[in-house]
Amino acid sequence: MEKLKKRRLNGDDPEEEDEYTAKSGAGGKTPNVGDRDECAECGKMFTVTAYTRPADPGPGYLCHACTKAAGQDPFKPSQGPRKRKAPEDKRKIVFFEVKDPVPTLAELCLETISQHIEDVEALGDIGSLNMDKIAKIISKNRRLNAAVAPLFYDVANEYLTLYDCTGLDANGLIALANLNPNLVDLRLEFCGRVEATVIQHWAQHLTKLKRLELLAPFLVTDKAWINFFETVGNKLEGFLITNSPRFTLECLGSLVENCPNLTELRLRRVGQLADPWLILLYPLKNLTMLDLSDPSLGSLPISLTDEPIINLLTNIGANLEHLDLSGHELVTDNMLIMGIAPHTPKLQRLKLVELPNLTDEGVAAFFNALVAPPLHWLDISRNSELGDKALTALLDHSGAGLTHLNINQFKEASTEVLMQISDKAKRLQVVDVGFCRGVDDFVVKGLQDECGDLKEIKVYGCNHITENCPKKRGIRIVGIESHTY
Repeated sequence: MEKLKKRRLNGDDPEEEDEYTAKSGAGGKTPNVGDRDECAECGKMFTVTAYTRPADPGPGYLCHACTKAAGQDPFKPSQGPRKRKAPEDKRKIVFFEVKDPVPTLAELCLETISQHIEDVEALGDIGSLNMDKIAKIISKNRRLNAAVAPLFYDVANEYLTLYDCTGLDANGLIALANLNPNLVDLRLEFCGRVEATVIQHWAQHLTKLKRLELLAPFLVTDKAWINFFETVGNKLEGFLITNSPRFTLECLGSLVENCPNLTELRLRRVGQLADPWLILLYPLKNLTMLDLSDPSLGSLPISLTDEPIINLLTNIGANLEHLDLSGHELVTDNMLIMGIAPHTPKLQRLKLVELPNLTDEGVAAFFNALVAPPLHWLDISRNSELGDKALTALLDHSGAGLTHLNINQFKEASTEVLMQISDKAKRLQVVDVGFCRGVDDFVVKGLQDECGDLKEIKVYGCNHITENCPKKRGIRIVGIESHTY
């Protein structure tokens, strides 16, 4: 220890050689091969070789006979100092699933096709299912452009989904309508280059269009939306947009007036959404899907309030099967109890993410009053005040029907109540219990043992789970933290 202190005082790096890693003879001059040295044990002179070993304890070196007498193998290569792992290598996320499973022949073929997409037309008909997989691979690699897109076009197409349209300009998007004139359902993601001329061309040439789903059509103006609705008229049954800040109250009025047969409506991340908009939705009695989530743009807080939502659900809630009201900061328990619970008898899918005013007692009262049958799909995550009461009522009402459950950040839920998930929700396929402090190895084991259809468990932030957590074949456990040294 005294030597180590001296090296530190002299500015030497203690990690390069300390008393635990240095050789015993490091205190003196290290002899070269061929030198004559005195054995530290017997005192005889001997010739230093590549197999000479330092004395333990030092200082000095041992002759061949004393090395063997000390129980050391003189011909075994000496081990250098133990290398310390870098801090970033000490901690890792263990997924408890084969990270790179052997790909199937079909997957290898699809990957090869995506790499040579420009020449793929020579293969002829590939099939719609495989074509969709190819579209996903190409979009992931950002290779979809005007030259490649016609691969997915066909005059007989009724359904078309493109997952990344950033490479398609206005002309390419107009050509989409010309080459797929019989489209009934069109879904485009990352379609930020859709503009007024494109949307108007679609209205005129896609005469059979019934459902339109767009992600990020932020260049479309309010006048263009109004012209589109006036042209397509009552044929439109589904209108789903995300990230469209130019969509205004007048646009919504035109939509409701000209497209009264809507069954699906999504206005997600529409920055001008406000309480007065909801009155315009009253005539849409046939809605089965309604998404008004995440209205805020950037740091600007936007939120609907309880009373307008309650009045809306009183008028249109009878046929709703899917409802998403996430991200509304001003919504309270009262909206759940007075709005959703009594007025949505057919509800199957419910998403209430990040509603900071919800309470444990209020959510419990909501599920106790909910007139709908057991829900199939529920995401009530990122509501950190919820705990045992809400989870117990949730499982009592919907446990028997749930296939997807997300209770991420139920920080106050106890281990005992979390164990009830496996007892009351045996049909679960996907469950997220991340950042639930009570989750441990036994909770995860119970889910695997009791839920026969389970495919995936997400457990990010559950630091009571160890690397010895049980693992069942066919179930993917994501997010287990493990410290390895």
